[in-house]
Amino acid sequence: MSLPLLVAAALFAGIVAYGLFGGADFGSGFFDLTAGGARRGAELRTLVDHSIGPVWEANHVWLIYVLVTWWTAFPESFAAATTTLFVPFMLALLGIVLRGASFAFRKYAATLGQARLFGAVFAGSSLIAPFFLGTVAGAIASGRVPADGGGDLWGSWLTATSLFGGVIAVGTCTFLAGVFLTADAARTGRRDLEATLRRRTLAVGVVTGAVVFAALLPISRDAPTLSDGLTGRAAPLVVVSAIAGITTLVLLLRDRPVAARPAAVVAVAAVLLGWGVGQYPWLLVDEITIEDAAGADATLVALLVAVGIAVVLVVPALAYLYSLTQSETWTHD
Repeated sequence: MSLPLLVAAALFAGIVAYGLFGGADFGSGFFDLTAGGARRGAELRTLVDHSIGPVWEANHVWLIYVLVTWWTAFPESFAAATTTLFVPFMLALLGIVLRGASFAFRKYAATLGQARLFGAVFAGSSLIAPFFLGTVAGAIASGRVPADGGGDLWGSWLTATSLFGGVIAVGTCTFLAGVFLTADAARTGRRDLEATLRRRTLAVGVVTGAVVFAALLPISRDAPTLSDGLTGRAAPLVVVSAIAGITTLVLLLRDRPVAARPAAVVAVAAVLLGWGVGQYPWLLVDEITIEDAAGADATLVALLVAVGIAVVLVVPALAYLYSLTQSETWTHD
């Protein structure tokens, strides 16, 4: 494996991690939004706070890692993407900032009206961020980001592939969050809340699957390079994702939400890996390959050393944090 490909693999590992951990956080906004009024939705919103409160900031470590690795290892492609896709990038960033601020402010709201306002902003921005990140992925995958950064600021991402990508990103995040929240409710003995979350998560999973199926034809026409990759070298990952997704739905139907969690993780991870493998060897599809976009070898080596140090120091700390949030004592505090 070449040096640029090693760095690209490390970069994509960060994308998968952010899609799983950050995605589950983003998706919780849907359940917060649909929880109901202040009294009826209090139990669900409390569960959301307990589930994501300790980790929502830590999960953005993966986003920082992805961006820093991208602009350091593949600077010209990063400049091209952020120039052409300036609008969706900024809208996604706005969603991330508003989400974090409103999540914190809601806890210290002086009145019920303020709490409702901050709650609505938190829920809405939780859906905005993954949608626009999905449109960015769709624009790159459909070959609308030229290597010189001179792409259309609007036409590059207001396309079938990008819009479907945004909707699928929101649905996937929501489904993943629903599985995690349902398992949390089951673990803490909240049977009524578990049943409610299970029904909503099943509905989200079915709708998201239908959207993915509906997107196949327009994406095949709008992003032929990606489509060929998905039906070719990435086909096994697509099959794995479908099987894992169906397994998750079956486990939820059989009231086994804890067992459904790893299946949901596999389903989402396979989707993301399938996208990466399907797009290979392009970094910007039909414009520049991973090998051609890479920076100097010395830079790539130094970056891999930094990644190795981060794996040793940061990953165990994050794993310990996640394990704490899954303990019974932590959940009931």
